[in-house]
Amino acid sequence: MSRKTDPFDYEPLTNTRSSSQTFRDDEFKIQSKRESHLEKRFHGEQSRKSEEVNSEPGTIQQKQEKDSTAGRFIFKSGHGVSFAGLYLFTFLLFFRPYEFSPSLMWLSRSALITAIVTLLIFVPTQLGLENRITVRPREVNLVLILVFFGLLSIPLAFDRTRAWNAWVEYVKVVIMFVVMVNVVRTEKRLRAIFLLVIVATVVLSVSAVNDYRNGIMALGGTRIAGSIGGIFENPNDLALHLVTFLPIVIALLLASSNILAQLFYVLVSLVMLGATVVTFSRSGFVGLLFVVGAFTWKLRRRNKAPVGLVAIPVILLFLLAVAPSSYRDRIATTGDASAEARTGELKRSIYLSLTHPIFGLGMDNFVLFSNTEHATHNAYTQVSSEIGIPAAITYILFLVAAYKRLRRIPHPKDVEEKYRLVPYLAVGLQASLIGYMATSFFASVAFLWYVYYLVAYGICLSRFSESSARVLPDSTTSS
Repeated sequence: MSRKTDPFDYEPLTNTRSSSQTFRDDEFKIQSKRESHLEKRFHGEQSRKSEEVNSEPGTIQQKQEKDSTAGRFIFKSGHGVSFAGLYLFTFLLFFRPYEFSPSLMWLSRSALITAIVTLLIFVPTQLGLENRITVRPREVNLVLILVFFGLLSIPLAFDRTRAWNAWVEYVKVVIMFVVMVNVVRTEKRLRAIFLLVIVATVVLSVSAVNDYRNGIMALGGTRIAGSIGGIFENPNDLALHLVTFLPIVIALLLASSNILAQLFYVLVSLVMLGATVVTFSRSGFVGLLFVVGAFTWKLRRRNKAPVGLVAIPVILLFLLAVAPSSYRDRIATTGDASAEARTGELKRSIYLSLTHPIFGLGMDNFVLFSNTEHATHNAYTQVSSEIGIPAAITYILFLVAAYKRLRRIPHPKDVEEKYRLVPYLAVGLQASLIGYMATSFFASVAFLWYVYYLVAYGICLSRFSESSARVLPDSTTSS
């Protein structure tokens, strides 16, 4: 990065339809200057007022200068408080401090309170800065449509109260997704969030490995459970997080020129791999293969060697060689009771999707029609069976739009070395999304936080690519 920015700097966004720019983005771009049109108009008005009172006493001119300074501060520090709220919310979401001690149970609703306060600050700030609630990239539009489909399913749901509560929880996810898209406007802000998630991931990974080493099998006496509850308590969901965040850590490793930072990212990657193994998650193993294949394929430099296809069996053999024998046995087993139950729920969810194609059963209502009183264990049929097939198509388009956006960011080798952070992260996030698409085929996570953070990262990266990347001559613009 060639440009130092403060984490609370404000970079306004404007819509664009220009196709002549190297880093084309269909929905928005950063203005070429640090001041927005609104700020320029503000300064113009101040200048005219200054001319009108040119002959007035000095106290009036000093007051105008003070007002101008205050206006400049407001414009430049836009969404600084909103970002602080988002950061605190992410901390509470990932660490859940109230689970570590009964004395902290008063924090159990702190995430909800933080989200509400952040929203109350974000809305007037955003309206004051840009005169609109949010930027509207394709992903935001699609997720808002999903919210609408969820709302439509409530009146026809078998258990309306259950559907309403699930919809409210999903609205919280979408609200923080929209806030992140709008307030993470500098690379420093994104790095700050990455660092927070890395720390949480290391805590989860070390705890998982330590529990396995000490024989602490909290899930039915056969598998470890995440040390932090909520979305990480289930080992399959923990594996999904590890698999989808691993490419981001590797991308930070490749983009770093600092030896200590590189060593740190290598250690984090190894711990995450170890934790993925001790979850004994078959879906995590499948997702890891997709991630490794996608990452290596994306990093190839227009050579003809199918490096992605070569990397998959290499990683497979390495993991199976160093993993415990019980892990190899579980990966090789596809006909146990758990696998058969999941197959049965998949068939059931497809049947219910076809019999309730428009509005579905209602959010979180599939479990009431399940063969075993479980979820669908499939994100795609979760959406189709609970809020309808049109919603499932929208969900898939949401994932595809996020992936296509990242593909428009130049390949790291097409960019000057000092500007390669964003392209490397774009490659990593493409692998993350592919890993999520594969892993979520075995998990009911369509309405949870995982993918919405990934997609928000991607939208932020596409913004940064226009302002920071420098393409080398005779290079492509797709990674």
